[in-house]
Amino acid sequence: MKIIKNKKEAIQELKRISTRTNSDNNNKVNTIVEEILQEVKDHGDIAVAKYTRKFDGFNPDPFQVSGEKLKNAWDDIDKNLKRSLEVAHKRIKKFHEKEIPSSFTIKGEHGDTVQRKWRPVKNAGIYIPGGRAAYPSTVLMNAIPARVAGVKEIIMVSPGNTEGEINKTVLAAAYLSGVNKVFRIGGAQAIGALAFGTNQINKVDVITGPGNIYVTTAKKIIYGSTGIDSLAGPSEILIIADETAQSTHIASDLLAQAEHDPLASAILLTTSENQAKEVLKELYKKIDDHPRKEICMQSIQNWGLIVICQNYESCIELSNNFAPEHLEILTFDSKKILEGIENAGAIFLGKWTPEAVGDYLAGPNHTLPTSGNARFSGSLGVETFMKNTSIIEFNEESLKVNSLDIINLARSEGLHSHANSVQIRFED
Repeated sequence: MKIIKNKKEAIQELKRISTRTNSDNNNKVNTIVEEILQEVKDHGDIAVAKYTRKFDGFNPDPFQVSGEKLKNAWDDIDKNLKRSLEVAHKRIKKFHEKEIPSSFTIKGEHGDTVQRKWRPVKNAGIYIPGGRAAYPSTVLMNAIPARVAGVKEIIMVSPGNTEGEINKTVLAAAYLSGVNKVFRIGGAQAIGALAFGTNQINKVDVITGPGNIYVTTAKKIIYGSTGIDSLAGPSEILIIADETAQSTHIASDLLAQAEHDPLASAILLTTSENQAKEVLKELYKKIDDHPRKEICMQSIQNWGLIVICQNYESCIELSNNFAPEHLEILTFDSKKILEGIENAGAIFLGKWTPEAVGDYLAGPNHTLPTSGNARFSGSLGVETFMKNTSIIEFNEESLKVNSLDIINLARSEGLHSHANSVQIRFED
């Protein structure tokens, strides 16, 4: 893990980290995913089963997890874990209920009205990763806002293990969140099934949820025929700290990201050189007996970074340029630093708010923009599963009062029939 003092070098290194998924392999991945999607589009369930056998090592017959199995998963999990899921569900639901957008109507002085009306999409597909770890929290973070939005049918896809089984806690979270159907399929073939529909799986209006590069590429390709939440990259955290922060806390929080994935990124911006050295020492001490040591080492060595900054202003500037998915502020006056932050997916203030709080039950969504996308986008939310429609109604008087201005604007664009469509209504 590098320690850098030079600001110019830090900017270059942060740029390298931010673009870490832009590799030469992308063309190869695109070709593979396009082939999978086309086959799913043409052959439906047969293609989905074929690629599940090929990539996941089991025959998905049947595709769907029964309702009885979902309920049994909920009934069978440890009572303490059940309570924790319920606490998280309650907090996430309460937060997202505040996100519901309001429809409105504006009445003009001549009797015209303009409205914006919000409606949920009819059905949504949520993708829950499998593989290295199970993510019941991701079920909650995707299904709850869909349910709050009023989506009638929520379809969950998630890859099974080599025996074709989905993690029991993931199934329990799906049951608690009101997911209608669960299918034990994953990868690009699952995205294709949701986007195009098959005999067993209904075509959906929106697909959300993170996945590997094949899943993300599939979402990118099908976008337009089906809505998506975002193109999520590997997870990342940036911590701004000063000498008041405890090095062992910082090291633990950096590792909380590094353990996700070999491509995960953990970055520290500190105003203390001593702290930089202490954190690095603590990191390797904690990694030594870590159950996911290999993953942590790859993440820290390839995508980890410590920058020693001259002052808080430099920390803020570097952070805003990087636009991190997760930003922790561990300084004497964290709220003062907060005032300068413009770009971040989620911000965690003070020593008592490790990023894990947001991952599991604080309430705001943990599906966040990565790879610098926090410069122009935010978290998944209720609006992801909704759409708005404009409703316009003019009467004779309001059209007459505004007709000349409409005609002038239409003629300025050279659109004769636009102007005539207004003018002709008054020629009689």
